[in-house]
Amino acid sequence: MPYGKIECVEETLMNIRSQKYQLPIWSPDGKNKIKKWIPGQLRVLPFGFYEHVFPKEYLDIVLTTLGNEGLVRHKIPKLILSQIRKILQAKEIPEYKTINRLLWQMDNVHIFPIGIREDDPDMHDGDLTGEHKGWHHEGL
Repeated sequence: MPYGKIECVEETLMNIRSQKYQLPIWSPDGKNKIKKWIPGQLRVLPFGFYEHVFPKEYLDIVLTTLGNEGLVRHKIPKLILSQIRKILQAKEIPEYKTINRLLWQMDNVHIFPIGIREDDPDMHDGDLTGEHKGWHHEGL
């Protein structure tokens, strides 16, 4: 949930929407992989929440980017935070390695972290098989 100077928040959201990631696509035998550039997705959720969708290999980098610049941890009662997570079907933010970061403009913007959402089993069955005879990738 971002907040701050409105033009800065809009620029940060534009940076997040514009981010490209390499999605690994695996061969049928699982021994070979290729990478395809795909755009991340920024989804608007109810009550002013946003969800950024990207390949799981980038979790540490995205959390590092938010953590280094705009991640603000407020003192919200755990019960309220857990109820928000339950409504959004999110998990607590896991421990992550602080490694490379993305070049998102984060001046005058703060991100209120709620949690992360992983594969949605209702949407798909984990990995997806593409048109190329058994090659598969993570379902986003």
